Amino acid sequence: MNENLIGYINNQGEIIDTQSAKDSSEYREIEYSNSDKALEIIRHSTAHLMAQAIKELYTNAKFFVGPVVDEGFYYDFKVDEKIGEDDLKKIEKTMKNLIKKKYKIEKYEISKEKALKKFKGDELKQAVLSKIPDEVVSIYKQGEFEDLCRGPHVPALRFLNNFKLTRVAGAYLGGDENAEMLTRIYGIAFADKESLKSYIKMMEEAKKRDHRKIGSEMELFMFNEESGAGLPFWMPKGAKLRYKLENILHKAHIRRGYLPVRGPEILKADMWRTSGHYACYGENMYLTEIDGQEYGIKPMNCIGHIQVFKQTGKSYRNLPLKYYEYGVVHRHEKSGVLHGLLRVREFTQDDAHIFCTPEQIANEVIGVVEFVDSVMKLFEFEYTMEISTKPEKAIGDDAVWDMATDGLKKALDENNLSYTIDEGGGAFYGPKIDIKITDAIGRKWQCGTIQVDFNLPERFEVEYVAEDNTRKQPVMIHRAILGSFERFIGILTEHYAGEFPLFLAPTQVIIVPISESHNKYAKELQSKLIDIDIDCEVYDKNESLNKRIRTAEKQRVPFVAIVGDEEVEKNSIALRDRRKKERYNLKFEDFMVELSKQLNEGKI
Repeated sequence: MNENLIGYINNQGEIIDTQSAKDSSEYREIEYSNSDKALEIIRHSTAHLMAQAIKELYTNAKFFVGPVVDEGFYYDFKVDEKIGEDDLKKIEKTMKNLIKKKYKIEKYEISKEKALKKFKGDELKQAVLSKIPDEVVSIYKQGEFEDLCRGPHVPALRFLNNFKLTRVAGAYLGGDENAEMLTRIYGIAFADKESLKSYIKMMEEAKKRDHRKIGSEMELFMFNEESGAGLPFWMPKGAKLRYKLENILHKAHIRRGYLPVRGPEILKADMWRTSGHYACYGENMYLTEIDGQEYGIKPMNCIGHIQVFKQTGKSYRNLPLKYYEYGVVHRHEKSGVLHGLLRVREFTQDDAHIFCTPEQIANEVIGVVEFVDSVMKLFEFEYTMEISTKPEKAIGDDAVWDMATDGLKKALDENNLSYTIDEGGGAFYGPKIDIKITDAIGRKWQCGTIQVDFNLPERFEVEYVAEDNTRKQPVMIHRAILGSFERFIGILTEHYAGEFPLFLAPTQVIIVPISESHNKYAKELQSKLIDIDIDCEVYDKNESLNKRIRTAEKQRVPFVAIVGDEEVEKNSIALRDRRKKERYNLKFEDFMVELSKQLNEGKI
C-alpha cells in the first residue's frame, strides 16, 4: 500500500479522497506533496483540525463553513469567548497535540433528515444543511470531533504537520451583512517545513510592502469612511503616478491601432436586461430611478462600445475594429472583502473591445497576448495564462460557447503558448483567458483577461456587411490588460515596495540646495527638468540640510540631487541614485541624458 497516498483524481478531473473512492483502479493517484490537488486536500483537512482544537479550547463552539481559498484555508465559527491574534499560538499548540494522538479521518453518510436531527441545537449547521439540496450528506470524524462536510480529506492527521494560523477576522454569516458576525481564522498548510518557512518569510516581506502603508507614507491615495467605503481618493502624487501609467498605455494602444471612445456611466436598466447583466450580475450593480424609469450604473463598459459600433454601418473592410476606454465602473462589493486598492467599489478598467470576424479571432487574441507580454516585461512580471470555461450561470447556447472556447484554445495552441484550464470559471457571456502574474516576492495575482463573446453581439443585433453583401454578426473580444488601474497600482506598489522606476515614479527628482544662496540654481535646474517631462521638486524649506535630505529619501524618489557652491560653479549636481544605491557627482547635461534614457524605458 502507498503510504503517501492521500486521494485520487477521477475521470472528470475531480478530487476523490481515499475515504470516498469505491473503485480507484482507473483513477490517478494524488500523493502527499505540494501539488495543487494535494494542497487542496491537506488544507481542507487542516481547517478541520483547527476546528477540533477550537472545540477543545472554547465553550459552545459552533462551526459554519471551512473552505480552501487562494491564501490557504479558513473556518467561520462562534464561541462564547473573544478570540484575538494572541490566541493563535494556543490553538496551534492544541492542533499539534491532536496530531500526536494519531487519529484517522473517517467518513460516513446519513440522510439529510437525520442530519437535521443530529445537529438540532446547532443553528450554524442548520444554516449549512439548508443550502444542501442532496437527500444524503456526509460527515467526517476524527477522534471525538465530527463535522458535516463534502470532503476531500487526508486519511489521517499524521499528514498535517506543516501549518500556521495567520490571522483572525470577522465574517458575516453566509456573507450577508444583515446576518450575525462570526469569527474567522485563516491559516496556511504545506507538505513540508521548507515550503512553510518560505511562505512565512514571503508574508513578512509582504507586510513591509503593504500598498496601504506605502501609499499613506508616499501620499499616493486615501480612503475616507465618511465619504463611503471602497471609494479611493487619488492624492497629487498618486494622480501623477496614475497619469503616467495611463499615458504609457495610451501610446501603446494607438501604436496597435486602437481607437479611444467613452461611454456614459449610467444606462437604462433595459440595456442591462438585454445584455444579461441584470439577471446574472444584478446583485453587484447599483440601481436607481430617474423620471420613473430604472437605470443602472455600469459595472462594465461593453454595452457602451456596442452602441458606438452600431452608430454607423460597418463592413468587413472595417474589421477588426478596436475600441479602448479607461472606463470607470461601479460594483457592489461586500464590505468584508474591501482591501485597499485591491478590492474597491469604484475602479477604472483599461478596457477594450475588438469587433472582428470568426476567422480573425486567432490573430486578434495573439495580438492581445503580445500586448500583455510587452506590459508584463516592462514591469518585470512573470505570468501564466488560464482558459476559463462556461460557468453554471451563463447566457447563450452550448454550441456558441464551444465555438468561442475552441477559438481561444486554437489561438494559443497554434502559437505554442502554454495554458491551464479552469472549468466553469468563465464570464457569464463567454469563455476567457485570465492572465496571472507573479510579483517580486513570489505572490500570484489575477490581472488581465481576454474574452471571446458571440452572445452580446447577437443580443444587441450587432451586424456588418460581409464581402458577399450579406449581413453577418461580428465576434466581440473583451480585453483588459491591467484589469483595473486601482488594483494594478496596488500590486505595482507592493511589487516595487514603493520604489517605482523613473518612468513611473510620481516624483522623479528632488533637488536639495545646501543653503538659501543655492536656491536660484536649484530652481533653474527644476525648470530644465520640467521641460523634458521630469516631475521635480525643490526642497528649500527653512530646515537643516540633513533633515531635508532625510525627508527627500523617505519619498523613495529615484534621484536626490544636492547642490552647493561647487555644483553651481561646475554646473553639476551631487547625486544620490536610489536604484544603484550609489552617490556620485555628475554634470547636469549628462544627468539629463541619463534621465531621457530611463524615460524611454517606459515604452511598450
